Amino acid sequence: MFVINLENKGYDNVWGSGSQAPYLAQTLRSQGVLLTQYYGIAHYSAGNYLAQISGQGSNADTRKDCPTFSPLSSSGTAAQGQIQGTGCVYPSSVPTLAGQLTSAGKTWKGYMEDMPTPCQHPELGAKDSHQGAKMGDQYATRHNPFVYFRSITSTDCQSNDVNYSHLTTDLASVQTTPNLSYIAPNLCNDGHDSPCVDGRPGGLASADAWLEQQVPTILNSPAFKKDGVLVITFDEAEGNATGPSGIPGGTAGGRIGALLLSPLIKADTTSETMYNHYSLLASIEDIFSLPYLGYAGAPGLNRFGSDVFNARP
Repeated sequence: MFVINLENKGYDNVWGSGSQAPYLAQTLRSQGVLLTQYYGIAHYSAGNYLAQISGQGSNADTRKDCPTFSPLSSSGTAAQGQIQGTGCVYPSSVPTLAGQLTSAGKTWKGYMEDMPTPCQHPELGAKDSHQGAKMGDQYATRHNPFVYFRSITSTDCQSNDVNYSHLTTDLASVQTTPNLSYIAPNLCNDGHDSPCVDGRPGGLASADAWLEQQVPTILNSPAFKKDGVLVITFDEAEGNATGPSGIPGGTAGGRIGALLLSPLIKADTTSETMYNHYSLLASIEDIFSLPYLGYAGAPGLNRFGSDVFNARP
């Protein structure tokens, strides 16, 4: 399973006729299934990334993108295992997809472009110095959800949360490819900045150029060709866009869409089923036979089925 998250683009801008991302919106789109009703769950970034690996909803601090690496001060637990309170760094008692995979004997890695050292994050309680891009360092802590969970940073984070440069070597064989590869481009290549600190245009144009250079390596890898699934989506739509009610966990991040490619998926197909980032988590858990975390287990949440895996034998 491969997941690539891009930044801050609504459905129409990405997938519409005037898209500035022709490789994504035309070339890749013709090879997979487009989920037209896929939604982010919050504004800003951090809450969406954390949701994808924990099933936890956003709070006041994650909705501000966690400028301070503050420990979560819990005021209790609500329905669907939701930890109430303020702060960004969850205690070791909060489970994650990474922990589930490890416990099940599966492998995972986070591949973070421009991350200076493995598992890079501020000291607990310190200000985050990776909120904005710098020349030679466009890594954003808030796009690396693994470092916000003590259950990960206190165990296998150093070996599993690594610089993006490791991906090519790991893709060399099925045996060296993790069961889950979670990929975050840097602040230019994910489309967040426009223009970029290094002079590139940024936005969808730079994100599309990065995808065109990098995605073929994934699609041509032995693991993908065997039974792999690649998901390309965005954390949230621009501005204050929201979505309709009725999806467990919400659609407050707006309509973004998601594209899935796989030998198990028919080319140039579409699903209009309503999904959000919790649906992605639940679907990954289905693939690896894991229990649902947080909102991923909510009654009525749609999970990828035959509408997505439409070429499965």
